Parts: sequence; structure tokens; C-alpha cells
Amino acid sequence: MDQSKDSRIALKDALRKIQSGMRITKTVCTRSVKGRYGDTYVGFSAAWDTIQDDAGGGGDMISSQDGDVVLAHRQGLTLKESRLASLVLALQADVSAHNHAMAGGNISEKDRNEAIKAIKNNYTKLMLAEMEKQSDNGGTPNE
Repeated sequence: MDQSKDSRIALKDALRKIQSGMRITKTVCTRSVKGRYGDTYVGFSAAWDTIQDDAGGGGDMISSQDGDVVLAHRQGLTLKESRLASLVLALQADVSAHNHAMAGGNISEKDRNEAIKAIKNNYTKLMLAEMEKQSDNGGTPNE
């Protein structure tokens, strides 16, 4: 039993160390809305001071060739920041998917308006809860 407890403590410590050093450079959110005429899909991708060649294009590749890889990693989002950023991006993907579905005739304007009201309310609650978390690593590993 003590070995198991020691293992769990070691795991939590390792996860905290990894999470505190982790820098997120890209968030991707996709959504689909099912409607009477099929599905409507929307995908958003957001990059943050990244060295990924699909995010910023050639400038990122040139930057990494000049030895700025360490600097680029430091400029990424912390895990906590990335969790908030993913909520912001997901909110936009959800709203856009419903706008597209309404524009394409898949859902009614009334359904779109009701959905967007609920979406904004729910994401606001999640963002406020995320802001209230105390630790910079986005919470404990057990969350």
C-alpha cells in the first residue's frame, strides 16, 4: 500500500513538473451541427507564437533556423492559458457552426439564436471557473 501511495505522489510530482514547463503553441476546435438537410462542419485553428510550419508559414521556419527555437517555446501559452484559449476558440467554433447551419438552411434562425444564447452562457461559466483555479498548471493531475 505504501509503494502505491509513493508511486501516486511521484506521479503527481512528475505531472506537475511537466505541466508547469509545457508550452502550447496551437489549439484546434472543430464542430458540427446536425440539421434537417445534413451536417454543417466548422473547424478553427489558432496558433500562438509558434514554430509550427502550418501556423505561421515561412517566418516560423526561418525563425527556427536562426536558433530561436528556445525563445519560441518560451513564448507559448502555459497549460492554464491554453485551456482558457481553447475555450475562447471553441466558443467561436460553436457559434460559427450554428451560424453556418442557419445560413445553409439546416436549422431555423430561432434554433440558432437559442443555441448561441446557451453556448455563450455555458462558455462564460467555464471561462470564469478556469480563471478561478489557483495553480498555474491548470489544476491538480486528478482533475
